[in-house]
Amino acid sequence: MNKPVKFALIGTGGIAQSYAQAFEANPNAQLVAVCDVRADAAKAMADRFACAAFVTPDALAAALCAEGPAVDAVLICTPPDTHEEIATLFLRRGVHVLCEKPFTLTPASARRMTDEARQAGVLLTMASKFRYVEDVVKAKSIVTSGILGEIILFENAFTARVDMSGRWNANPSVSGGGVLIDNGTHSVDLMRYFLGPLAEVHCVEGKRTQGLSVEDTARIFVRSAAGVMGSVDLSWSINKELDWYLNIHGSHGTVLVGWKESKYRQANSRDWVVFGKGYHKLQAFRSEIDNFARAIRGEEQLLITWEDAIASVDVIEAAYRSLRESPWTGVGLRAPDLTRTPPPGSRKEREASHAG
Repeated sequence: MNKPVKFALIGTGGIAQSYAQAFEANPNAQLVAVCDVRADAAKAMADRFACAAFVTPDALAAALCAEGPAVDAVLICTPPDTHEEIATLFLRRGVHVLCEKPFTLTPASARRMTDEARQAGVLLTMASKFRYVEDVVKAKSIVTSGILGEIILFENAFTARVDMSGRWNANPSVSGGGVLIDNGTHSVDLMRYFLGPLAEVHCVEGKRTQGLSVEDTARIFVRSAAGVMGSVDLSWSINKELDWYLNIHGSHGTVLVGWKESKYRQANSRDWVVFGKGYHKLQAFRSEIDNFARAIRGEEQLLITWEDAIASVDVIEAAYRSLRESPWTGVGLRAPDLTRTPPPGSRKEREASHAG
């Protein structure tokens, strides 16, 4: 039986607490070190796992060089403005890196990180929990089977009322933006998982109601390279009370992935087929850690590659560029386009036909 991969956890905030549950009694992964700038938080987590505690990533890295705890991989759960620096610190020491989403703040930063991983010959990828949800993986299999026909429309919604006034996620210098980069990173990664490469994106910001310096509600419109249309609703200020967070519509049927149940129906049937029991947070985090550990041991491929991580940053960057630069088109305010083909049967169409 293969030995568990030894992990160091960097950052012990909210997301790290979920990962901690996934490490408990996990035969594939063992937590051997914890790092947090808050010494008391690091010690509390370390005591829970009977492992070493560190206050800074530099101190942890120095301990590795001084024959401290043997670490195969680090899981980075710090704010995204720190990701590149921390990842580079360990990649250069030959340590595999699993980095929480958003992967990093800019496409240039993402590419520097992956270049470091290539040079070191170690694994680097983005942690994005929804790709590991069992119902999402099953839905991907259903779509790929072709029983829904050609995919025409992809819809996703991640909306919930959350007070973001005191959280780093709403500090643009730390987070890179608001709900678009925070929740939207999950959305674009899921879209790429089901639709393949994304070709075009348009983003619209909703009304800000929390007094934040970043967007708290946004909608993304996407066209995939294969021509499939997609839309995403994101908000920290409304809860749409939806049973399904993924709706994928094909020419021969629909699949719905939900919080408590997932199902599909073919167009020639009146009956829905239930294939999943919904979103299970602990299962998703455990599967994520297991996949990374097994990939390190050479037992399976990464579900999310560094190419996927880069693409997620590229799409979010394009969405923000659209948000800043792409104007709305005023209804009824533009002069008529005389170069357009006139409607069939119109006077101009008859005149054009006679002139020909």
